[in-house]
Amino acid sequence: MDGDNTQTPSAIELTRHIETRYHARHREQLPELVALSAKVEQVHASVPDVPAGLSALLHEMIGELEVHMKKEELILFPAMRRGSPGLETTIAVMRADHDDHTAEISRIRALTNDLKLPDGACRKWTALYQGLTEFVADLDAHVRLENDILFPQFETAR
Repeated sequence: MDGDNTQTPSAIELTRHIETRYHARHREQLPELVALSAKVEQVHASVPDVPAGLSALLHEMIGELEVHMKKEELILFPAMRRGSPGLETTIAVMRADHDDHTAEISRIRALTNDLKLPDGACRKWTALYQGLTEFVADLDAHVRLENDILFPQFETAR
């Protein structure tokens, strides 16, 4: 799905790929990132570059992403697999959620100096930023796949 395939995959293929590749991965990533960020914030509270508030933001994202992914898994994706018409309103809600996720990524970047480690960062801080880099890339790819390839298949006029 991530390659240069000129043929658009079917909604069934795309939705299954999104669920197994992205939804499952986000569910693995975020709890680990919350725990790491809480540890870094606690241990390095006096360091000027500490990403204060990051663990709270990531914890909030767990809930928001879970609600978003459940709406896709239980409502939107099954309707797409059936080829149901009239999904524009639901898709518009998902696109608005994606805009919110993009704003949250901007907040992560602001809190972490654009994911740039301070000099002398410990192993946990380094692991946190490596994990965040992967999460941000995954979420961006996930959103682009839905916005640019999946959703247009079900939108009549955009």
